[in-house]
Amino acid sequence: MKIQYLEVVATNAEAVCAAYEKALGVQFSEPDQLLGGARTTAMADGSMLGVRAPMHESEQPTIRPYWLTDNIEAALEAATGGGAEVAHPPLEIPGKGTFAIYIQGDVHHGLWQL
Repeated sequence: MKIQYLEVVATNAEAVCAAYEKALGVQFSEPDQLLGGARTTAMADGSMLGVRAPMHESEQPTIRPYWLTDNIEAALEAATGGGAEVAHPPLEIPGKGTFAIYIQGDVHHGLWQL
């Protein structure tokens, strides 16, 4: 298993980025509108960390891993077969890959296909 994208949704995303920059010595990008306005930085294994503010009033702060998969449709079908609910169907982000989100219990999970 590999996390391709780790998403942090925080009400004060700028403060989170500043804290990571100071504590970990990383640099964040300018907001990427293709990723919901997330500011991103590369992690040591080549995956990405993105920090953004909630995109709508009902979105709660969360940390959501997006697991890398070779077949996002099959992975999502397996998750829903185990009782998960699809929160966001597969959607391609040009130049970045395809993502989907499902909810299992109270936890949001992401899938990512390159």
